[in-house]
Amino acid sequence: MKFDKKDEKILQNLKDAGCNSETIEKFFCLQRPEQLKLLAQHRIKLLDSLHKYQKMIDCLDYLIFNLRKQEAE
Repeated sequence: MKFDKKDEKILQNLKDAGCNSETIEKFFCLQRPEQLKLLAQHRIKLLDSLHKYQKMIDCLDYLIFNLRKQEAE
């Protein structure tokens, strides 16, 4: 696929946003409303991952807190 300067910037932004090659290829085949929907779906996936990792961090913080608390007793 050949890209002009504008599309090269979009391509790089999609890569930086964690889009895989399948998502990127699909993006360039869609019209603007469908592109926006695809990006919104990818955003939801990223947020789900963020929430999953945040929960893991919270669990570690809780464990660290309790271990330090036991040490102080």
